[in-house]
Amino acid sequence: MKAEIHPDNYRLVIFHDNSSGERVLVGSTIDTEATDKWTDGKEYPIAYVDVTSASHPFYTGLEKLMDTAGRVDRFKQRAAKAGIKATTKKKA
Repeated sequence: MKAEIHPDNYRLVIFHDNSSGERVLVGSTIDTEATDKWTDGKEYPIAYVDVTSASHPFYTGLEKLMDTAGRVDRFKQRAAKAGIKATTKKKA
């Protein structure tokens, strides 16, 4: 490794997912104030986060798909009700 290009504060940090309660021990440079014990009995800095792969809908398989079909038609219907003329560009 090249000298003097890596951060000085790189260390193992516990990331605690507030949504699911899962905890992950990974290397990070995040600044933390609290510490907690890991399963190996050692104390590590801890960071509380709202979303991780343990609670994110994409990774848990609970992702909701949006109905994108007909969005333009629904917009044109709302615009017509509001009295706005919806225009489309034509190629020359």
